Amino acid sequence: MKEVMRIVPKVYLLVLALVLLVMPLAAQTKTAPAAPAKAPARTVVISAGDDMKFSPTEITAKPGDVIKVRLIAIGTQPMATMRHNFVLLKTGSNQIDFVEAAAKSAATDYIPVAMKAMIVAQTKLIENGQSAEVTFTVPSKPGNYPYFCTFPGHMAAGARGKLIVK
Repeated sequence: MKEVMRIVPKVYLLVLALVLLVMPLAAQTKTAPAAPAKAPARTVVISAGDDMKFSPTEITAKPGDVIKVRLIAIGTQPMATMRHNFVLLKTGSNQIDFVEAAAKSAATDYIPVAMKAMIVAQTKLIENGQSAEVTFTVPSKPGNYPYFCTFPGHMAAGARGKLIVK
């Protein structure tokens, strides 16, 4: 019996030490409540051809929607004369000022660095036969958001449209 009494305090201390070690680990492994699943991105295909026009020219969405724009260049002209991109600006932005600055920004693929804060989403500049994608969350503010191609002359010719958020 004496021997058992000598072992009990040691066992008690060992169990207590294990409990104190395991408790913080157990607290760390608690799972957080699952976040609500995001809706998958809705894909919108925009084509741009040698006629320098976008199709479609309107996209309607709700605030917070996730949209993937797939730009497809469907023409046959060479890269020196025909490239396309998709640039979506914030509502209220002056797209004429943006495009005029873009025409002077060949070194940055016709994206004016000083005006990047106006951009909601953009694709890279592509040539005919290529495609590019951008996925973005639709802004929360309702309104019309202009989109267009910044390659010189394209917006004026019809490579433009608007995202209608309502």
